[in-house]
Amino acid sequence: MSTTVKSYGPAYGIWRRLPDNAIGSAVSSLGMCLRVPYFGSVLPYVRSLEPGRCEVTAPKWWGIRNHLGTFHAIAACNLAEVAMGMLAEATVPTTHRWIPKEMTVRYLTKANTSLTAVAQLADLPDFDAITDGADLIVPVSITDRDGTEVVHADITVWISRSR
Repeated sequence: MSTTVKSYGPAYGIWRRLPDNAIGSAVSSLGMCLRVPYFGSVLPYVRSLEPGRCEVTAPKWWGIRNHLGTFHAIAACNLAEVAMGMLAEATVPTTHRWIPKEMTVRYLTKANTSLTAVAQLADLPDFDAITDGADLIVPVSITDRDGTEVVHADITVWISRSR
């Protein structure tokens, strides 16, 4: 009888090897920004990461402000993609690959504070059943410091077998 060993993306592997504390999170977040430099524009900090869930925060700093002085809508989209990407790294086994395909975003209210993005899947897909490719919708809720959802994104990710 064979046992399937799930292996996940390199970002999740690094996360698991680092200490489970603020320093480990900071090193992991920095490494992610080195791998995907555009993510660095929102100064993301990965707070928690596990298969099916990722929580990332971003400060409200002058580099992400819009003409109203609030968190820019596209910076919030960037934060949503960070959360989705890290979730995918922790969830999609190395037998498969993933790529963002589409993002639907609802801007619910002005974002006047730092933000927290939580990407979370209700159920993990059966990756063994994905042979020809499939869409996976990753919902991302972005909240302000008071817990008010200011942006909601549904990011469609194309999952296919690695070649």
